[in-house]
Amino acid sequence: MNPRESVSRRSFLAASAAVPLGLAAATGKTIPVGLELYSVRGELARDLTGTVRAVAQMGYQVVEFYAPYFEWTPGRAKEVRVLLDDLGVRCHSTHNNTPSFTAAGIVKAIELNQILGAKYLVMASAGNVNGIEGWKEVADLLTVTAEKLRPLRMATGFHNHQTEWARVEGQRPMDVLAANTPKDVVLQFDVGTCLEAGADPIAWIRANPGRIQSVHCKDWAPGDGKGYRVLFGEGVSPWAEIFAAAEAAGGVEYYLIEQEGSRFPELETAQRCLATWKKLKG
Repeated sequence: MNPRESVSRRSFLAASAAVPLGLAAATGKTIPVGLELYSVRGELARDLTGTVRAVAQMGYQVVEFYAPYFEWTPGRAKEVRVLLDDLGVRCHSTHNNTPSFTAAGIVKAIELNQILGAKYLVMASAGNVNGIEGWKEVADLLTVTAEKLRPLRMATGFHNHQTEWARVEGQRPMDVLAANTPKDVVLQFDVGTCLEAGADPIAWIRANPGRIQSVHCKDWAPGDGKGYRVLFGEGVSPWAEIFAAAEAAGGVEYYLIEQEGSRFPELETAQRCLATWKKLKG
């Protein structure tokens, strides 16, 4: 597609009211909790089968694979899907870097995600982006990807980090992405990075109703070198208010705990976070 054609259609597509894909987040139903497997990346690289099995035995209902999955063959993806099915664990989304969004890469990404049963191909990094026009180009890429995925009952999305909250030419890139993509482009919400950047998580969720299908429950604590290494539930995130907003307005379908590291080994960290989750969610 000619980039100019994509830009010329931006306003129309941003206003598009495509119905978001639904998983099972009906009112009154328990929303499943999963683990972003980057949290156990060392263990995963060493023993994928054993790590996913351990995570399932802890009680996690969902897993999200991240960028290295893109190197799998379809045969390997089928093996992983058998493992997930045997454990009763779902993979609703994957994290993808820019290679997944090239003309050739999207074909492979679709195949692997369909095998895994994942509906959402989430862009976890846009790479080096220059200025607001650069962010509008990212929005165009997400829009074009959404068009390819929609007939397959799949969708794309974007996962925020700190960068997207810092103003560029007077605008926040997250606002630019939200305003210039169709409504079925998921705004996967990373809480910790939003807080570190000084943005308001509740206001963001309420400003984008129905687009926060998944939330990365990553905590953050200022000072003392804690940062993202603080355990989920031990930082400054107002989790009760975030959960309430995500479920009342955001359209959340599943939660994903994420840890960039902690004072404990990876699997123990995941287990401790899940225990805290159960206390917070009652």
